[in-house]
Amino acid sequence: MSDRWKRNVLVFLGGQMVSSLGSMIVGYAVMWHLTVETGSATVLTLSVAAGMLPQALVSVFGGVWADRHSRKMLIIGADTAIAAATLVLALLMLSGVGDLWTIFVAMAVRSALAGIQGPAVNAMLPQIVPAEQLMRVNGAQQAIQSGMMLFAPAVAAAIYASTDLVAVFFIDVVTAVIGVLLLLLIPVARMVRPTEPASYFGDLVAGVRYVRGNASVRWVMVLVAVVMFMAGAPAHLTPLMITRSFGDEIWMLSVNELFWSVGMLVGGAMMAVFGPKVKRRVRLMVAASIGVGVLVVGLGASTSFWMFSVAGLVICILFQTLLVPATTVLQEQVADSMRGRVFGFYGIVISVAMPVSMIVFGPLADRFAVESVMILAGVLLLVCVLGMFAAGGARRSLTAVDAAMEAAAS
Repeated sequence: MSDRWKRNVLVFLGGQMVSSLGSMIVGYAVMWHLTVETGSATVLTLSVAAGMLPQALVSVFGGVWADRHSRKMLIIGADTAIAAATLVLALLMLSGVGDLWTIFVAMAVRSALAGIQGPAVNAMLPQIVPAEQLMRVNGAQQAIQSGMMLFAPAVAAAIYASTDLVAVFFIDVVTAVIGVLLLLLIPVARMVRPTEPASYFGDLVAGVRYVRGNASVRWVMVLVAVVMFMAGAPAHLTPLMITRSFGDEIWMLSVNELFWSVGMLVGGAMMAVFGPKVKRRVRLMVAASIGVGVLVVGLGASTSFWMFSVAGLVICILFQTLLVPATTVLQEQVADSMRGRVFGFYGIVISVAMPVSMIVFGPLADRFAVESVMILAGVLLLVCVLGMFAAGGARRSLTAVDAAMEAAAS
């Protein structure tokens, strides 16, 4: 692969950045609109469900499609359909139809299409990026996403405050079109499948068997699932602990969100710069997981607001030192013909673990001190991670990944 890959990656990341910015702006604007118009926690809960659950359900099938069809065209098709759904919602609202159900339907459609797009993006990257640069590109992509999370709320607030929700929708349509046009400029080699299963269901079953039979892939996904589940609720409960333990000043809540977002940005940037030098990726992932567990306990044990905030920042850096290598390992270890399906299953892990964590740990925070819930989650995370590696099968399977990397580098 010649140096032309650098140009292709820059174009790809630029398109993803513009498209993601539009989607995030819509997400924030819709949340604020529903809050202002209804003031209902139930409505906000339904909006979160509409925005997340379809993606989790569809990503399994999105992974199958990513292994059967052109990944580039799937991304373009999903982006185009998201823009079309947003445009329809904008036109409906302009005509006076602004019922809640129309917003929920549009959010569910956008979420479902994201379930098609996500596996295709992760599966396509190894087709345009040299293997030795995957960690760098994945880190850059995570840093860009985190940067957008810092930038998007301010842009969404400025647009929503000066105009209305419909204007935000039109901006998202424009950013989606720009993303599609940029992606059209990138050549992607046609994927050659060794066999052609008789049905989509046959492809899905083959993907399940592949994950079940590939111990290294399976344990990487289990490790990520455990960390995301155990740390998910503490991450979402930090505002509650701040108001209960340190004060209810708005600046504290803002600083907390800023520190977590900056941590994700710094972690992604670190992986982009230093990640390619890391050969023992599983050891890095395990160390990051243990570090997250220790610091989640530290959140609950914090006696000052600044200690609490710094712990959150470092947790987010460690999140990236887990997620970026995990994504890279899956891209490297999984056969190209199976990569879409594996990332379909991985998408479910990422999108479901945190909401389920809140379902489990959230109610406990109403019955017991938030600090106790965080300490419990951190201790359970440490027990689970250390328990995994006390089991010989998991340890051998994951160690084999690092051994293969060291052998390839020598």
